Amino acid sequence: MSEYPNTQLLIAGKWCEGSEGRQLPVYNPATGSAIGAVALADLADLDKALVAADQGFKVWRNTSPLVRAQIMRRAADLLRERAEQIARLITLEQGKPIAQSRVEVAVAADTIDWFADEGRRVYGQIIPPRMAGVLQMTMKLPIGCVAAFTPWNFPITQSVRKIALGLAAGCSMIVKAPEETPASPAALVAAFVDAGVPEGVLNLVYGDPAKISDYLIKSPVIRKVSFTGSVGVGKTLASLAGQHMKRCTMELGGHAPVIVTADANLERAAQTMVAHKFRNSGQVCVSPTRFLIEDAAFDQFTNQFVELSKDLRVGPGIDEETQLGPLSNARRLDAISDLIADAVHHGATLRCGGRPLHNEGWFYAPTVLTDVPLSARIMNEEPFGPVAILNRFATLDDAIAEANRLPFGLAAYGWTDSDQTAYRLGAEVETGMMTINHLGLALPETPFGGTKDSGYGSEGGSEAIEAYLDTRFVTRTFA
Repeated sequence: MSEYPNTQLLIAGKWCEGSEGRQLPVYNPATGSAIGAVALADLADLDKALVAADQGFKVWRNTSPLVRAQIMRRAADLLRERAEQIARLITLEQGKPIAQSRVEVAVAADTIDWFADEGRRVYGQIIPPRMAGVLQMTMKLPIGCVAAFTPWNFPITQSVRKIALGLAAGCSMIVKAPEETPASPAALVAAFVDAGVPEGVLNLVYGDPAKISDYLIKSPVIRKVSFTGSVGVGKTLASLAGQHMKRCTMELGGHAPVIVTADANLERAAQTMVAHKFRNSGQVCVSPTRFLIEDAAFDQFTNQFVELSKDLRVGPGIDEETQLGPLSNARRLDAISDLIADAVHHGATLRCGGRPLHNEGWFYAPTVLTDVPLSARIMNEEPFGPVAILNRFATLDDAIAEANRLPFGLAAYGWTDSDQTAYRLGAEVETGMMTINHLGLALPETPFGGTKDSGYGSEGGSEAIEAYLDTRFVTRTFA
């Protein structure tokens, strides 16, 4: 397909193939057919990227925050100018509906603007001294070169959170983007390059994930690691980073609970949560998965949820009317099928879906399971697909206990008309993010991160930039 380019590496300001010329094919999830290729980096390429990033850091850290912000804002403007082209790349390689891809690009541009300004508000302190003639102050300085590892489900927004934060703080970057969806993050990086980011400041590589992460994290050039992905891989990388005293931001998986009380606006809750549950075919780290519905509301909410789910238009993401696109890779089809079969085997009721669709591509029907026992794997493992679990609860204490049962704590949702219940949900559910009676997550100006096994650190809001800065204390006397 002529509109989908082969993707190269970016090292020291130059787009290039890997030193050994290796490539991987890239597939369109809607057809299962190869549409392009991505260049793969070898150790020699990583060495070049490390040298470039080390040199780029010396330039970028001494570039004024005002100039850095101006360059970043130009990148955001370029992203908006190229939005339709980039959105099509996302949909072709990742599968999500084109309308969702357009939103992803728009949010990415807003994120760049937000952190461009945050970089201009990095303040130190003057600390009152105990003795006359002493000056005590702190300075906030960029931490150094950052190794960033990004996933395939949101190839633009998950990359931009790391890139915009690092560049705003004055850091240089080596971004290891996903091989499944390489062209859209390359287009994002190209916007920064075209906006004037100096060579070596921002580098982009693809290749063997385990080999690249091990090599980069162990390098003394790398001073900060940011990873978005699965809990298992995140723990491995955090352990490796800890051995080398590298600061980390870890945004890992979840299994988000949704607590719906009988006094909630059930129709609005069902409509909102169906759209959110099946966004990007459920391949979202904050996707609502475990619905906990008060007994008195269970039948009404479930019937509405099931009917709305059945009515979703499934098809290729490039079609404007599509609401549910394919899964991003063939592995997800088998994984989802296994989880659903296991749930039914343990006594769950399949209300709709539960099967692959179409003769080509990796489509799966929107699926709703009810009365799923805790012994089923899907109650304990993040499904990461178009599957909703609807269970009952008798008391709010029961719902909160189930919400907190798992070791995950990324996002949670509540629907209630009671101020007291809303307070308890915000205070007692163990989660990094809670949104009640609306969808209010993942804005550039709000925190984005989890607790427990879902990771630590934030990639949004005013506090996010702190993880990319060192605090230096300087004290002196006046002779």
